[in-house]
This record gives sequence, C-alpha cells and structure tokens, in this order.
Amino acid sequence: MLKIEPRIESSKLMAWCSPLIAITLTALLSSAMFIALDVSPLHAFDVFILQPISDPYNLGELLVKSTPLLLCAIGLALCYRANIWNIGAEGQLLLGAVVASAIAVQADSNSSGMMLVFAIFGGMAAGMFWAAIPTLLNRLFHTNLILTTIMLNYIGLYLLLWAVHGPLADPQGFGFPESVMFTDSVLMPTLMDEGRASVSIVIAIVAAIVAAFVLLKTQPGFQLRVFGASQAAARYAGFSSHRIVWAVMLCAGALAGFAGAAEVTGPIGQLIPSVSPGYGYAAIIVAYLGRLNPLGIILAALFMGMLYMGSDLAQIELALPMAITGLFQGTLLFFLLACDFLIYYRITLSPKFSAASEHNQIHAKKESHTATPSSRPQGVV
Repeated sequence: MLKIEPRIESSKLMAWCSPLIAITLTALLSSAMFIALDVSPLHAFDVFILQPISDPYNLGELLVKSTPLLLCAIGLALCYRANIWNIGAEGQLLLGAVVASAIAVQADSNSSGMMLVFAIFGGMAAGMFWAAIPTLLNRLFHTNLILTTIMLNYIGLYLLLWAVHGPLADPQGFGFPESVMFTDSVLMPTLMDEGRASVSIVIAIVAAIVAAFVLLKTQPGFQLRVFGASQAAARYAGFSSHRIVWAVMLCAGALAGFAGAAEVTGPIGQLIPSVSPGYGYAAIIVAYLGRLNPLGIILAALFMGMLYMGSDLAQIELALPMAITGLFQGTLLFFLLACDFLIYYRITLSPKFSAASEHNQIHAKKESHTATPSSRPQGVV
C-alpha cells in the first residue's frame, strides 16, 4: 500500500531546480505531441524559443508580452508568500484597463503629459478597488478568497465588454467593439525605434527589485513571511493579520491595475476586448516558476512571454492553433506542482503482513476470547 509522508527536511537545491525539471519534462511531452501532429520538434522549438529573440523587433514584442505577466506575478507572489490565495489578477488587470481608457479618451492633441499620469494612477486605483472587494468580504465574513477573486474576474470581463460596446465605443467604429485610438499625449514612451515595447517593462523590473528588497530585507517583509509560514506564530509575535492581508492584496491589485493601464496606453493604444489573453491566470504559473521570488519571476516572465510570442508565430509557420499556449501552460504547471510535491513529501510502501502471520494473529485472538480463568473459586453453587 502506498503511503504519503512529509519529508523531515526538504532540499533547497531541488526547490530551485524543480522549474528546470518541469520545463524539461514539458519539452519532452511537447516533442511527442509535435511528432503526433507531423511537425518537426526541432522546427517547433525554433519557432517557440529562438525566433522570439531573433531580431530587435521580435525582442521588443517579447518584452511586450512579458511586462503584464511580470507585474501581475509580483503581486501574486507577495500574496502567496503570505499564504493568501489571490486568483483575481485577471479581473484587476481588466478593470485597470477600463478605467485608464475612460481617462485616456478624454485627452486630445492639446492635452499635457499629466493625462497619462492620471490614466496610469486611475488604472492602479481601479485594480486596488477590485482587490479590496474580496479582501473586505474575507475580513468581515470570512469568505473564501479563491472563490470571490475568481468570480470577480468574470464580472471584470463583462464590465470590459459593456464598456467597449457602450460608453467607450468609438462612434466612428462601424459597430466594432473598441474605443477610439488614444492621442500621443496619453501613450507611454517606447524603448526602441522599432517595436511596441514601452517604458513599462523598465518600471516592472524596478518593481520586482523593490519587491525583492522589501520581502527579504525589511521588517514588513519579515512579518509577511512569518505570517505565511504560521499565522499562529505571527499572532503570538504581535503581527497584525488584517494589516498584512490588506497590504498584499492592495499591492497586488495596484500592480495588476498598472499592467492593464500600461497595455492600453502602451502597445495597444486603445481599449479592445482582447486586452488580455489571460495574463492574470498565466501570472500564477509565472509566480511559481520564479519560486515566489520577485527576482526569479523576471526570468520566468520572459520565458512565459516567449511561449506567448511563439504561439503567435506557430499559427503562421506551423498552422498550430492558439490553444497550444494553454496546453503548454497547463503541462508546465502540472509538472511544476508534481516536482514541488515530491520535494516536500515522499511516497513509501507501508509494510504488508503475510497470509500466515495474519492467520496466526486471528487464531490467537480467538483463543484469548475462549480461554477459562486459571483459578476458579471452589464451593460456589
């Protein structure tokens, strides 16, 4: 019989190697899938891995895909280090994009750069507000954060669809669900002459460095890590659970809201229904792939952005469906969780009794029940 036991001490080296193992296993399984589809695995991996970094334009597009993943994953990593299961980055990103667009459409060619600042901070405030709703419900009524944040994702999606079909729709758009193109005064500066990568990637990297410093080198970061390891120990030490939960949730909402605002004021330049192809959900994989360390998340976001970029190229060169990205993400998450499970737990075989020993035990029990006392009182009628 199989038995699962927690390990007395887990390997820190294997904890950092498990993402590499998961990526390797995903590549092997993907190779078998490509062979089944009559696609050369070498050609497929060239499209998915090498072509996204083959020239400056593709490199810029890689940064475009990686920026929202990085921003959302940083906030989620802080939540997960505190053992707070926030799954709502997607909804927070979408609402940030809607509010930022509502501000950006008010700008014209004579507007100053302050309109961009207002749009960015408006998006961040919207993300914080969307994160505050499940946090308030959890603090007041002890609701499940996983369920409430997931449900708010769908509400945020339908608010986006309502906005692009209603108040933010382009009057001259012939019924297409999109806003007007934003003026240059509310567009983020680009990094390169070619490509759409904006300064948001620089801000995201700085945010990751700051988050790593706060998490690992400051008193609030220490309180967060203690709270995530043991809430009882955190309460005994006098740490405020309300303050920690509110802080990480609002921080995650602000970063996701900024990601949404940076998308519409950056590479997209308008509000469209497909502003996010699931960045908020993929950021969960990015956070765990980076070992919940903001610095490791930078590399993980680039890798996941490479998969998004490669899936776009695969549709053109390999005639593969867009769903291939979701397949890669799910497979990678499965292997990553499996590796982590084996790092912290071990599977053992429980001892089995032989048939003879089991028969002897049953016979001994029967004899103990039928045995008479050794000294019976005499003369009792």
